[in-house]
Amino acid sequence: MSRAYLSLGSNLQPAANLRGAIEALHRRFGTVVLSPVYRTRAVGFDGNDFFNAAAVIETEFDPNALNDWLHALEDAHGRDRSGPRHGDRTLDIDIVLFDDRVLSGPGNLRIPRPELQHAFVLKPLADIAADVMVPGDGRTLAQLWAEHPERDAAFEVVSF
Repeated sequence: MSRAYLSLGSNLQPAANLRGAIEALHRRFGTVVLSPVYRTRAVGFDGNDFFNAAAVIETEFDPNALNDWLHALEDAHGRDRSGPRHGDRTLDIDIVLFDDRVLSGPGNLRIPRPELQHAFVLKPLADIAADVMVPGDGRTLAQLWAEHPERDAAFEVVSF
């Protein structure tokens, strides 16, 4: 079994879409460690605020198979991939870390995920996996968050 660290986000019907995604993760993988859900501004485009969270799962899938499964889950929630890369999303789930692996490809699969630099990905992960070392970097998620320019910002926790 491997451990995967996921980033979840939605800005179109975010409560319903995140709730559905979390339920699907529980059904498929059993125990899911879930961060608080934060309301964050859209990054890279003008759009509705996002609900963002992180999850840790144990899986028998390899990274490619898990990525395919997550894409199917996004599609089941109405994810439209025809628009610009940065745009509104019903559901976006990315593998940020997968055990201690470093991967590039196929497609957009990158581990560690480059979006780890963004507070909306790093903050929720640091909340639930502070001591996890980022492969290829040598720092923990807590250390990365402590050095992040938004570390002192207020983050609104959303209950849904």
